[in-house]
Amino acid sequence: MLMPHPATLQSLIRRYENLQDKVGAADCPEARRHLEDTVYTLCVSTGTRDVDEALRFAHRHCERPLETTGA
Repeated sequence: MLMPHPATLQSLIRRYENLQDKVGAADCPEARRHLEDTVYTLCVSTGTRDVDEALRFAHRHCERPLETTGA
């Protein structure tokens, strides 16, 4: 499986959290649509189907050092 770069995952996590705050503070259809898009991207990037599972995967993957190949 292709693994997303940790910086990409960190950016998605931050975007998800910021949008969660916006949607929670005011019911904004545009923010809700961006949140849904971000959830979809997180799930696709992590190979999961659930946002909670995607976030757990992303947090774990961001904690690991980058693996390099011997090639």
